[in-house]
Amino acid sequence: MDNINILCKIQKRVWKLHSTNLVLIGFMGSGKSSVAKALYQHTRSLILDSDLMIENNENMTIPEIFSQKGEQYFRDLERAFCLFVSQNIRHCIISTGGGMPMFCDVKQMGKVFFLDLSFEDILLRLSKEERLKRPLFKNQKAALELYQKRYQVYKDSAHFCINANRSIPEITQEILDCLPMK
Repeated sequence: MDNINILCKIQKRVWKLHSTNLVLIGFMGSGKSSVAKALYQHTRSLILDSDLMIENNENMTIPEIFSQKGEQYFRDLERAFCLFVSQNIRHCIISTGGGMPMFCDVKQMGKVFFLDLSFEDILLRLSKEERLKRPLFKNQKAALELYQKRYQVYKDSAHFCINANRSIPEITQEILDCLPMK
């Protein structure tokens, strides 16, 4: 099925999130932000990006938080975000930081979708400029080790594993197919 047919199929449906959130997890570069934007187009549910919210609240970038306040401080902020969302937020699309499932029970925030993409495909997807923006990709061997360490946690933390080695419309359609229709 080509992308135009998939988009038409998605646009003909109306979806309801009921009383839960859609939570996207996966390694950096797996497409969480892009998929969140596509899901917004079809659900009109607001997007909350945990990293962006933490950066805005702290008035610092994630690398600045790590260097000035330490990883533990950042992980505490992630846990606070996760707890706040689980207690107060409904009907949203939550795009998480890549490490959040390692330190937080992301299932408490809503239905969790793991965007499953191989490390090699992540490298192919990210341009050189995009890799430079992500400090962990400066050392590809260390990034691969981190990916391997996190992979099973992602799978165990998810309600649904989504093959992310496809187009954004195809990934979006699979996620929408997991939701109840209105």
